[in-house]
Amino acid sequence: MAILSCIWEKKIAHNVVLCLQIYTIKKIVLFLFLIIPLILFSQKKYQKTYYKNKNIKEEGWVFNTQKTGYWKFYYKNGNIKKEGRFKDNLEDNYWYFYRENKWIEKEGHFNSGEKSNWWLFYNKLGFIEHKCQLKNNLKNGFCLIYKEHKLIKASKFKNGKRLKEWTDYSSFKKENRLNDLR
Repeated sequence: MAILSCIWEKKIAHNVVLCLQIYTIKKIVLFLFLIIPLILFSQKKYQKTYYKNKNIKEEGWVFNTQKTGYWKFYYKNGNIKKEGRFKDNLEDNYWYFYRENKWIEKEGHFNSGEKSNWWLFYNKLGFIEHKCQLKNNLKNGFCLIYKEHKLIKASKFKNGKRLKEWTDYSSFKKENRLNDLR
């Protein structure tokens, strides 16, 4: 429509080719005018923040002011505190958490900022103390308690409430028909 008005009114060009070129240039300029601010202000950037003692506090990717991708967080002494992925500024996928002495404390899955699936919890010596199935930050499924690498107790939960508890492995295994848990 704009091309026809350009041709009929003869205001800008005397021939169709020149009119089409001007119209195309206007479209390109308008497109660039709209897209350049998006490119300049919507970039994925690597960000680091520091404690007052100049040790790193956290580092990871930011997109439009939201944490995204892989992130690491640190204690004031410089040791790693936790690490994992963000999606839309929420913890997502698998995360690791550490004690200040660098030993692992716990690890598990997040789904849109909520703890889910299996989580493993370690004692101060780095051995698994218990592991639990979680959903929406609540125990939901089995929770297994270990002592000296052996299962000593199991519980079943639904929405954070204990339904049943077993203190011997054979009855737990028999009642639940689970071959992969030890």
